[in-house]
Amino acid sequence: MIGDKQIGTRIFNIINATLLTILALIMILPFIHVVGSSFATGAEIAEKRFLLFPTKFTLSAYKYIFSTDTVVKSVMVSIFVTVAGTLWSMLLSTLTAYGLSRKDLVGRRYIMFFIIFTMLFNGGIIPTFIVVQQTGLLDSLASLIIPVSINVFNMIILKTFFQNLPYGLEESAKIDGANDFGILFRIIIPCSLPAIATISLFYAVTYWNTYMHAILYLSDAAKWPVQVLLRQIVVLATGMNYDSAEYTDVPPPSQSVKMAVIVVATVPVLLVYPFLQKHFAKGALLGSIKE
Repeated sequence: MIGDKQIGTRIFNIINATLLTILALIMILPFIHVVGSSFATGAEIAEKRFLLFPTKFTLSAYKYIFSTDTVVKSVMVSIFVTVAGTLWSMLLSTLTAYGLSRKDLVGRRYIMFFIIFTMLFNGGIIPTFIVVQQTGLLDSLASLIIPVSINVFNMIILKTFFQNLPYGLEESAKIDGANDFGILFRIIIPCSLPAIATISLFYAVTYWNTYMHAILYLSDAAKWPVQVLLRQIVVLATGMNYDSAEYTDVPPPSQSVKMAVIVVATVPVLLVYPFLQKHFAKGALLGSIKE
């Protein structure tokens, strides 16, 4: 019987590893195709429908994108919005989640009801635009942060995590004379780093991918985040006239420029993820069964 179980376990492990490998390849091959196409020549892109590793590398697409300092400034804008927005959103979400996780909070159920209500119903684009306009946030980077300060779903995840922490930690801190802010910042947050890291990554990705709000609220091109600027680059690259005499060199193919744009917009987030991987793996198990 023991031998049969071992054989069954090995067969399961082989099948499981095979399926996971296939799924991993399905997910990673499109990204390799994007990166490879961004370094490929126009002739090779036209010849091969699915390109992974170009035979001749060229940086023409990236030179076209970074031909001016506009992209660099736009990337800096996105970095500022991402960092400032994530810190601001995490501060508000953490304070709100901690307050709502306390069972002795007066009116806790009613407050929670009105917060969840915003997940189901909202004013829409036009009323939100009017609010942003009337508060003087138009054409400012704050318009990309303040209107989306708190994501209700993320806040509820933090609230649930805080509720699952042992209440004895708070009681011990109160006996030692700690107030609510001391308990939150010295005990609750250090014990909740997996949840904090996970929600922070969610917020950071959302702010980095800001597009629609920038289109609606920003008229100054110098304040555009990278997503908006790169969209403009893709449009210009698609409409490039290859027969025009204004080009001294052969311009990069539009498909190569599009792929390079995707790489530029994706790589910064990929560089941040390894630093949060340890906490993110734990945070992904929020709500799972604990021993």
